[in-house]
Amino acid sequence: MKIAEIVQELNLAVWAAKASLDRGVTGGYASDLLSDVLANSKEGNLWITLQIHQNIVGVASMKGLAGIILVNGREPERETVEKAETENIPLMVSEMPAFELVGRLYNLGVGGT
Repeated sequence: MKIAEIVQELNLAVWAAKASLDRGVTGGYASDLLSDVLANSKEGNLWITLQIHQNIVGVASMKGLAGIILVNGREPERETVEKAETENIPLMVSEMPAFELVGRLYNLGVGGT
């Protein structure tokens, strides 16, 4: 599934790297601990988190993640958006809580790692 399809289906707000929404998603990973994401996420995963600081972009880039979705309507810091643009990492925001978002992603066919 492509990120663009997920954005449309889940009504996500895209904050950065709009040109990369054609990227494929191989699965999903939900965590707020950067060390956990570094250790356990897989390349091509879509990362669900409530963290808004720029370090999330560094982790996503290092792991080759497809993109990042922030939950609970949390808006990323300006530096985070800038870094996501520079690193070409799609950064999206959902109004949904993490539990609901993960369930909807699963129903769309995005499985876990």
